Amino acid sequence: MNLITLDFETYYEKATFSLTKLTTEEYVRDSRFEVIGVAVKVNNEETEWASGPREEIQQWLTSFPWDDSILLAHNTAFDGFILSERFGIVPKVYADTLSMGRALHGVEVGGSLGAMAERYKLQAKGTEVNEANGKYRQDFTPEQLSRYGDYCINDVEITHALFSRMMHNGFPKKELKLIDLTLRMFITPKLELDLTLLEQHYDEVRDKKAKLLLDADITDSTQLASNQQFADLLRLYGVSPPTKISVTTGKETLALAKNDEAFKALAEHPDIRVQTLVAARLGTKSTLEETRTERFIGIAKRGLMPVPLKYYAAHTGRWGGGDNLNLQNLPSRGENAGKLKKAIKAPEGYVIIDSDSSQIEARTLAWLAGQNDLVEAFRKGEDVYKLMASAIYGKKAEEITKEERFVGKTTILGAGYGMGSEKFKNQLKTFGVEVEAEEAKRIVHTYRSTYPQIVSIWKQAQVALQALANGSVIRLGKEGVLQLVPLEKAIRLPSGLLMRYDDLRATRDEKGVQYMYKTRRGWNKIYGGKVIENVCQAIARCIIGEQMIRIAKKYDVVLTVHDAIACLAKVEEAEEARNYVEECMRWTPDWAEGLPVNCESGFGESYGDC
Repeated sequence: MNLITLDFETYYEKATFSLTKLTTEEYVRDSRFEVIGVAVKVNNEETEWASGPREEIQQWLTSFPWDDSILLAHNTAFDGFILSERFGIVPKVYADTLSMGRALHGVEVGGSLGAMAERYKLQAKGTEVNEANGKYRQDFTPEQLSRYGDYCINDVEITHALFSRMMHNGFPKKELKLIDLTLRMFITPKLELDLTLLEQHYDEVRDKKAKLLLDADITDSTQLASNQQFADLLRLYGVSPPTKISVTTGKETLALAKNDEAFKALAEHPDIRVQTLVAARLGTKSTLEETRTERFIGIAKRGLMPVPLKYYAAHTGRWGGGDNLNLQNLPSRGENAGKLKKAIKAPEGYVIIDSDSSQIEARTLAWLAGQNDLVEAFRKGEDVYKLMASAIYGKKAEEITKEERFVGKTTILGAGYGMGSEKFKNQLKTFGVEVEAEEAKRIVHTYRSTYPQIVSIWKQAQVALQALANGSVIRLGKEGVLQLVPLEKAIRLPSGLLMRYDDLRATRDEKGVQYMYKTRRGWNKIYGGKVIENVCQAIARCIIGEQMIRIAKKYDVVLTVHDAIACLAKVEEAEEARNYVEECMRWTPDWAEGLPVNCESGFGESYGDC
């Protein structure tokens, strides 16, 4: 195939019309949008620049052999969306140096074209784009337009060189396929949005918010401003106010500042009353549900729904939300559960098939640790939550109540990474289950004594941290799955990519030796149990990625959320397609031999019906 490297230069105005003010979807579909020019490089040929009326650009672009070409750009979600949306051109494959850079060098490093050029010691990126602020094509002098063209050509040359270097450095070919699949979800959208349903939901959310603020009887703004009074308001709705350790006093204090992660998470609470309180405290006019619904309505009015997913968004390689729309956290609990999902529709004549990998992290943990009895229970399809509850309560599995099973489930899913009893107690409380401190301690102890190999792998990971920090190599988990790379302070994953702990170092405090690694937000504490959590999530992502590639051989993948994959199939093929998808979701790569994965699936005309 040909490699066509491309870069568009478009009209922007910093204050009102730019990618800092609008999403990519809004920007490209806006009536103010204009292509000033575009630079194209075919394989290793000289890069060409074209500028002119839209019809001339269209004619020039269609002269390239897109049906047998890879489109390469830096931030292909932007350039590829322009090519598809504005010119109707879809290449055979999409590639993206921004995505590749995140995967190779970690999500914590700068991924801009300028930063990447500096990292790879390439020519510097120009600054002519700053002079284009507020200018349409007709506003450029011929000299200015020529300089802008040279700037764009330089960007294309840098992008082409970056791709060559990163492929030479061993970027995995399977990951290129995942980049392509991820970009297609956005660039060539297929999902529709039900505008009527969205507008109805929007009105309901606004009415509920107004009523809730009235019912809360918040007449004094100090109730929102005061930490203690606001904490009391949260408690009225069954929410334990989040806390943190104060940097100044070293004591526990309320975590209710706008930058506190636990407080920000309450904006996504399933209870609309809690969302409303948080929005009111922050001085915002809208709850998250209201804002998100409004954003869906805007997209619905402009066209099909591009699915904005960031490839390699997390430290573990998992996908994440992008373009100011996080489909990874649409409400699945509370009174708004499924409302937005039902508004996401398959095109006429098709259904959405959604398949969710069952307990993949818990299964991966047991398999990696060599906890063979638990692996076997998963393989046989036994109810491992009941088995855990049976050990906790000293009862036969068939005698376990629904409430006891829930405790067993929370234990299996929560205690597998070294969680202490206090945190476990608080986790149960968030689900409405109250236990005493001693009982929480007993349950955690029961888990650890029931599954000693899992405890052993936490300790093994702690030793692995020491090995990484000291530059030595030891085995971590099942042989042949993971590899320590001390020179990079990283763990090589089955995908071939590295999970990095940059500048990993040991420090000593009153608790003994602690390990820290550097991120853009500061230093993160890391320990054995947390390493295993990272590793299990990363392995799960590797497996789901390979499963996605298999599904995509027959059906269009339109979304992935956490451990689930959604695709489209014709209505008359729904059952056949569902069987194929489940077959793919129960498949494991050769390197994961013996890992008993499973799945649940459903299909319907809307995402919410699956």
